[in-house]
Amino acid sequence: MANDLLDFYLKSHPVTIGVLALLSIYFIVLNWVFFYRYFSVNNWLSKENDSLESLLLGASTVSHQSFLSHFIRTHSSINKEILDLGMLAATKEATKGLSLLSVFSSTTPFIGLFGTVVSILDTFTHIGQSSGSMSIISSGVSDALVATAAGIFVAIFAYTYHQILKRKSFELITFLQMQSDALLARKA
Repeated sequence: MANDLLDFYLKSHPVTIGVLALLSIYFIVLNWVFFYRYFSVNNWLSKENDSLESLLLGASTVSHQSFLSHFIRTHSSINKEILDLGMLAATKEATKGLSLLSVFSSTTPFIGLFGTVVSILDTFTHIGQSSGSMSIISSGVSDALVATAAGIFVAIFAYTYHQILKRKSFELITFLQMQSDALLARKA
C-alpha cells in the first residue's frame, strides 16, 4: 500500500498532487464547518423548541434563551417590525457556512477535473517521447482519474452537508416565526 502511494506520487504531475492536496484541505474544512454548525444549530433549535412549547402552554413571552428575547428586551413594546428584525438576524446567523458548502460542492468536481486534464496531458507527453504502449496509456489515464474521483467525493459530502444544514436552518427559522406569530396574536 505504501509502495503504491509512493509510486503514484512519483508518477503524478505536480499539478495533480497540488489538486489532491487542495481537495484534502477542502474536505477537512467542510467537515469542520458542517460539524460545528450542525451541533450549534441543533443546540439553538432545542432552545427555540423549548421556548415555543412554553409559549403554547401559556407563557406571556419567549424564554430568555430564545434568540427573539434579545430584541424584545431592548424595546418597550412588542411589534411586528422588531420581531421581523429579529427574524432577519436569526436567518443570517442560522445560515452561516451554507455559502461555503455550496461553493465547495459546485467547484470541487471542476478542481478534480483540472487535475485529471493536466495528468492526461502529461501522459500524452510521455507517450510522444516513448514507444507508447497501451500499458503506459492505461496507467497514465487511470492515475489521472484519481483527481476527478477525489473532486466528486468531496462534492458529494459538501452537497449533502449543505442540504442537511439548510433543512436545520429552515426548522429553526420556522420555530422562531411561530414564536413571533404567537407573540403578535397575544398582543392583538
